Amino acid sequence: MPRAHVGEYRDDTRRIPIEIEYDTWGDPTDPTLLLIMGFGAQMIVWEDDFIRSFVAAGFHVVRFDNRDCGLSTHLDSVNVDVEKVVTAALMDDELPPVPYTLSDMAADGVNLLRHLGIDRAHVLGVSMGGMIAQVMAIEHPARVASLISVMSMPGEPETMQSTPEAMEALIAVPPSDRTGYVEHSLKYQVFQSRKYRSDELSRARAAREFDRMYYPEGANRQMAAIYASGRRSEALQRLAVPTLVIHGTDDTLISLRGGERTAELIPGAELLVVADMGHDLPRPLWPSFIDAVSKHCAKVTVTS
Repeated sequence: MPRAHVGEYRDDTRRIPIEIEYDTWGDPTDPTLLLIMGFGAQMIVWEDDFIRSFVAAGFHVVRFDNRDCGLSTHLDSVNVDVEKVVTAALMDDELPPVPYTLSDMAADGVNLLRHLGIDRAHVLGVSMGGMIAQVMAIEHPARVASLISVMSMPGEPETMQSTPEAMEALIAVPPSDRTGYVEHSLKYQVFQSRKYRSDELSRARAAREFDRMYYPEGANRQMAAIYASGRRSEALQRLAVPTLVIHGTDDTLISLRGGERTAELIPGAELLVVADMGHDLPRPLWPSFIDAVSKHCAKVTVTS
């Protein structure tokens, strides 16, 4: 798959080029839909059939690995004290240094579009990807034709409302052997859609992800970026980008309140609440999901 040079990490002793692994689907003359995945998740979590459905609906689709994940640049041995960052953010204290923020991750997406010669795109992000998409819309509105924020929140910790079990599953470091990693994936079912989750699906997805790349180290830096980026409340209230917010009733990692609050803040935002959807995108819900996104995007004229 191709890689795009999108920027550079610098500190007192080193300079590391940031390269983003990506792929594209469909006709580049169609409106572009940029897909941004969530915390610690590789771009292949966007399943091929899911993307083909969007291509069939008339989109040119771009997906990519966020920095510190998958086959994009890993900032090996760039240290961050994530516990201090989270504590400071929750207490509204001065933050310790972090390697990057959501603004840097949003710039990665913008620079990927620039690399591909795409002026504007519909931007769809899930979970942390939704946060990155929000920042793209706030800081680079000319690049964002419309925003689709899915199972996400506006940077207000009180709206996340994770259950202890869901947060424990999210932050637990998975085993480094393939068998252990695959079995560990069953823990994530605690925040997945109750109606559609299954051990078979969990194991198959985990095996595919492990075989492509095992890199848990990047999770600490991504988590630090989320908390160090602070609240987007005021900026979202000034947003003038057409927005669709999608959230599931069964989400125990980022509660429905996270989506509701996002939609409340963004002027004119539409909120779609999906029954039986947790913190995932199960296949049986794809048709209605793709239909809702397609209708939202159709309201905006885009020339890629």
